[in-house]
Amino acid sequence: MTKEVITGALLVASYLLGGIPTGYIIGRIKGIDIRKFGSGNPGTANVYRTLGKGPGIMTFTVDFLKGFLPAYLAIRFFYIEAGHWWIPVAAGGLAIAGHIWTPFLGFKGGKGVATAAGVFMALLPLPTAGAFVAFAVAVALTGHISVGSMTASVFLPVLCFLLNKNPEQRPFNIMAVVVCAVIFYTHIANIRRILQGRELSYKHEQKP
Repeated sequence: MTKEVITGALLVASYLLGGIPTGYIIGRIKGIDIRKFGSGNPGTANVYRTLGKGPGIMTFTVDFLKGFLPAYLAIRFFYIEAGHWWIPVAAGGLAIAGHIWTPFLGFKGGKGVATAAGVFMALLPLPTAGAFVAFAVAVALTGHISVGSMTASVFLPVLCFLLNKNPEQRPFNIMAVVVCAVIFYTHIANIRRILQGRELSYKHEQKP
C-alpha cells in the first residue's frame, strides 16, 4: 500500500475508533440506555453517577485509549520517522471529533475530555500530566467533574506553551488551544447549570 492509502486509512480509523460510544455500550450491557439518565450524556461523569465507580472508570479508560492509540501511531510512524506534524494533529482531532459526534449514535456523543486526554498524552505527555493534576484539584475543590474538565482544558494549552519549547511541535500547542475551545463548547449546558446552581456533583448517584 502507498503512504497516501495508509495515511487515509489511519485518519478514517481514528474517527471511527473515536466514535465508539463506550458509555452507551456499557450502559446497554447493564441493561439501560445511559442517555435517559442524569445529564443524558454517554460520557464518564454520567456513567459514574448512574452505574457506579467501576463502569465510570472503564468508560474513561476506553475513551482515553480511543484518543491515545491513533495519536501514538501517528506520532510514531508519521512524525518521528517522517516529520509530518499534520498527521498526528489530524488523527488526534478526528478521534476527538468522533467521540463528540459519533456516527453510531446519530452524531451525538460525549464531550471529548477523556479522548482529548488520550490524544495529548501521546503528543505532549508532560503538559497533559499537569492538566490531570489541575483536573483532580478542581474536582476536589468543587465536587464537579465538569469544572475539573474545563479547568484541565485551560491548563493544558498554558502548560503546553510553557513546557514545550520545540518549534517543530508548535502545531501541537496550537491544537491544545483549539481543543480547549471545543471542550468549553461541549460544556455549555454544564456552564448554564453551574450558574444556576443545578450542576450535579460526581457524588450524586442516580441509580436506574
